[in-house]
Amino acid sequence: MNTADLGLPVDVPSTALFTDQYELTMLQAALRAGTAERRSVFEVFTRRLPEGRRYGVVAGTGRVLDAVENFRFDAGVLGFLREREIADEATLEWLASYRFSGDVWGYPEGEVYFPGSPIMRVEGSFAECVLLETVILSILNHDSAIAAAASRMSSAAGQRPLIEMGARRTHELAAVAASRAAYVGGFATTSDLAAGFRYGIPTVGTSAHAFTLLHDSERDAFRAQVESLGRGTTLLVDTYDVTEAVRTAVEVAGPELGAVRIDSGDLLLVAHRVRQQLDELGARDTRIIVTSDLDEYAIASLAAAPVDAYGVGTQLVTGSGHPTASMVYKLVARAGSDDPKAPLVPVAKKSSGGKTSVGGRKWAARRPDADGIAEAEVVGTGQVPADLADHQLLVELIKSGEVVAREPLDVVRDRHRAARAGLPLSATQLSRGEPVLPTEYVQGRSGS
Repeated sequence: MNTADLGLPVDVPSTALFTDQYELTMLQAALRAGTAERRSVFEVFTRRLPEGRRYGVVAGTGRVLDAVENFRFDAGVLGFLREREIADEATLEWLASYRFSGDVWGYPEGEVYFPGSPIMRVEGSFAECVLLETVILSILNHDSAIAAAASRMSSAAGQRPLIEMGARRTHELAAVAASRAAYVGGFATTSDLAAGFRYGIPTVGTSAHAFTLLHDSERDAFRAQVESLGRGTTLLVDTYDVTEAVRTAVEVAGPELGAVRIDSGDLLLVAHRVRQQLDELGARDTRIIVTSDLDEYAIASLAAAPVDAYGVGTQLVTGSGHPTASMVYKLVARAGSDDPKAPLVPVAKKSSGGKTSVGGRKWAARRPDADGIAEAEVVGTGQVPADLADHQLLVELIKSGEVVAREPLDVVRDRHRAARAGLPLSATQLSRGEPVLPTEYVQGRSGS
């Protein structure tokens, strides 16, 4: 299965080299030591949220499923590894037939998470699981960071739609992933056509200042755009003088003008002035769209302004100051031998500097209060308490190497909206604070 199974037009290429070299050197050593086939459990989690954030957002899960399916070592890849002497022949022979055959469980995409949440659990032999570390973290760290920023921005925007327009501010491939993550976090549209092509995200766009500067006058530019795109188009009105541009825009397009876009200046003040002018000119239904280096704080400051939509670029695709979610991928349990029935033994890193981890194969549940609002993230090993059985968070994503949980992006987007709504109201505050839910640990046996 791949993205085409959802009617999407682009397949994912081989992801086998989206990894760090030490994954392969560990594999080679484990194969020689006879420990490579030990049943193992790896978990993805973060020890802390970015400073001031109240919750995280799981994003990129769908891309992880594609990446795992396409983690294949073809002749070209094996030739590269052989030429560079990165792995010996026995390891290359093992890699030639690599297919992940294990199980993956995780928080469903769009769900929120907190420090210690077992966001994804990867189970199988040590050899097949360890190879996936880098690509899984690469996807989840990037996409979750963008989705968290998008969620904060969409919360600040309220019912006003958000346009993702950050493609020119990041790597061209990261831009497509960022558009997808932003859509999960609540954005309505994107300017990036590759994101629309690959993921079916609605795309928008009309003109930039260059189009106005191309013409002999602003009136000529507006006329050309309206004649091409219709009266419902959006005209950019801050190339020269905003007041004069708005007047000209309505004269050219009439009161049916779809929208005007403001990309500079004191947006709060200018938006009020433009709204008043549009109303006086009879263009009461013409919307106002603002852009210009917006973040969640700028969006919140415009809540009382007569703004109808926001376009966000740089701050979104850089995670609004936090470009990674700081997730890690740790071995938490492993068998004592190659026997498939050998019980799992909890393992954990113990070190100073805040990099300790909790061993054992974990489950997670979100405990609600009497009103159905979440009050704690409960993470444990062993038996799930009866009162939490109906509130578990992990779902099966891959079973015996086969993807079982691929879903449309709109479902993921709706899930995030519902998950955020189930948190305490303080979750959407932009002021600095601790995670909105505490993480409670319930220790038990690691399970088999």
